[in-house]
Amino acid sequence: MKNLNTTAAEMVKSARARIQEIETAELISMVGDPNVVIVDIRDIRERQRTGAIPGSVHAPRGMIEFWVDPDSPYYKEVFGQEEKKYVFHCASGWRSALTVATLQDMGFEAAHLKEGFSTWAEKGGPVE
Repeated sequence: MKNLNTTAAEMVKSARARIQEIETAELISMVGDPNVVIVDIRDIRERQRTGAIPGSVHAPRGMIEFWVDPDSPYYKEVFGQEEKKYVFHCASGWRSALTVATLQDMGFEAAHLKEGFSTWAEKGGPVE
């Protein structure tokens, strides 16, 4: 097996050092806030298996850059609300950290749920 120049764990660590991370309790308090858009980047099967944060937008990880880019044929209007705060999440916080770092490089401001959805319910977060 070829040695990698950078591991996935190193990429996540680097991303986390330069993005805004939101603790679970803080995001729980934001659920239902009309100025916050919670974006779930997990696979649809993960959402079906474990539920979702009420009102969250599902945006598969593989399409984020295209859905956010207004010049892309795949652009989604939900990402064009400049006055909104966007908080992305995945299951454990790894994919969402990489996603938010990439979006930040594109000029799209967002934060991510530090621990991901894995501890959401046990910390009192609502699930639908």
